Amino acid sequence: MLSRSSMRELVFKYIYGKEIQGEDSEDQLDLFIESNDITDEEVINYLKTISTGINEHKDEIDELIKTNLKQNWSLNRISKINLSLIKIAIFEMLYMNLPYKVAINEVVELAKKYADDSAPVFINGILASIVKEKKLDSQDNK
Repeated sequence: MLSRSSMRELVFKYIYGKEIQGEDSEDQLDLFIESNDITDEEVINYLKTISTGINEHKDEIDELIKTNLKQNWSLNRISKINLSLIKIAIFEMLYMNLPYKVAINEVVELAKKYADDSAPVFINGILASIVKEKKLDSQDNK
């Protein structure tokens, strides 16, 4: 049984791979699950929920990121690692009702492990701006 943090790290690896390849399919997810020897149904469901959810809400998630970027920035300018982490946190906050402090903290920790030194501050800034825009309250989504 994996911890939620470990499951999120697997989700990150899958979402990042999708960002790099620029495509997504059920077969791709099945191959990821198989190649990582994932047999736990809870982990598989979590992977599928977040992957499918990010796809289904792609336009809204992308728009939220765009509107909360600094002037002169575009989605293309964000590293694929950072973009993947931001998308995961947004999906978890808005569609899985994970308290925003938990969602942000989790992806910032992953950023410290996988991204460059400026990533945690960058990701935290965008997500904090989205929390403000969406008027998320840490009590509302527990």
